[in-house]
Amino acid sequence: MSEVRKVAVVGAGTMGSGIALVAASSGFDVALIDVSSEQLERAAAYHARTLDRNVQKERMTQDEADAAKERIVAVTSMADASDADWVVEAATENIDVKKSLFQEMHSTFGDEVVLATNTSSISITELASAVAGAEDRVIGMHFFNPVPIMKLVEVIKGKATSEQTTARTIELSEAMGKTPIPANDFAGFVSNRVLMPMINEAFHAWSDGVAEPEAIDSIMTLGCNFPMGPLRLADHIGLDVCRDIMLVMHAGLGDDKYLPSPRLVELVEEGRLGNKTGHGVYDHSS
Repeated sequence: MSEVRKVAVVGAGTMGSGIALVAASSGFDVALIDVSSEQLERAAAYHARTLDRNVQKERMTQDEADAAKERIVAVTSMADASDADWVVEAATENIDVKKSLFQEMHSTFGDEVVLATNTSSISITELASAVAGAEDRVIGMHFFNPVPIMKLVEVIKGKATSEQTTARTIELSEAMGKTPIPANDFAGFVSNRVLMPMINEAFHAWSDGVAEPEAIDSIMTLGCNFPMGPLRLADHIGLDVCRDIMLVMHAGLGDDKYLPSPRLVELVEEGRLGNKTGHGVYDHSS
């Protein structure tokens, strides 16, 4: 397989824009793909803010920041990025959406291009079933938010993922300054299988009247030395994302303990999704 020079990132949301910035800052050319021009504009603004802050904090020089910004090209069609050597999908946590994107990725990119996904919970083997004949090139490459800061990449092999694909994913992750750690293909993998039930239980504790959100979070930060309480973390992740991951784990593991808390579901249905909407468990409008 050829050397990776250009990375295509499908989806310009929080995770996709972060992955694109890290790849560009690491010297790779990047095509950031999203059907929404407005989303691409928001990603460009995020890149500019983050790079400016990195220069101010002397994490990089102005020349390095300018070069990283120039390496990112925003496009609204996957076909406009077909010369990429690597593609990672970072769309919404919905298996049907992701399968459709994988089919398009398979038909758009070359036969040696790794088809990676940033999914945080969906089966890699199930996603690979959408690209018959290319299952060996499908792999999970789960970055963590905020991508420019968090070092971990959870690397998940599907049943048909080749050793060569896995080795190349680990190599690329390290080239981006990340620490790749392998996990097997179970719903939620390691990180979310442990984290999301804890967040969900915090919602149950709130609903049961055990304590108010501020008290729950303070007890977990002060008593368990967590940097952030579970309910505030849920707001940071996005309550809709937390709900969707719980539903994926419930479907994949077949245990009702993974059903999302009714309080969590209620907030999502009210449009209170956390930081991104200005209101979730907490009011972020200020």
